[in-house]
Amino acid sequence: MPLSKKDLENHIKASIPDSIVIIEDLRGDGDHYSATVISKSFAGKSKIEQHKMVYDSLNGKMGNELHALMLKTRTE
Repeated sequence: MPLSKKDLENHIKASIPDSIVIIEDLRGDGDHYSATVISKSFAGKSKIEQHKMVYDSLNGKMGNELHALMLKTRTE
């Protein structure tokens, strides 16, 4: 079962509470998303560390309920 936009946002916000999350369903199939995550907690971290924080928030759903996620992270 695909992961809904709201569920995806909820997972990220639960793990990164101060985040602003903007999600776009790229194909309309609930399986290919683009997410922009803005958080002050990314300050001082590399892009790899920032992306890992977001992927970790998905609790193993990446590759299962969620097939593809194009990710952008920034502090502001």
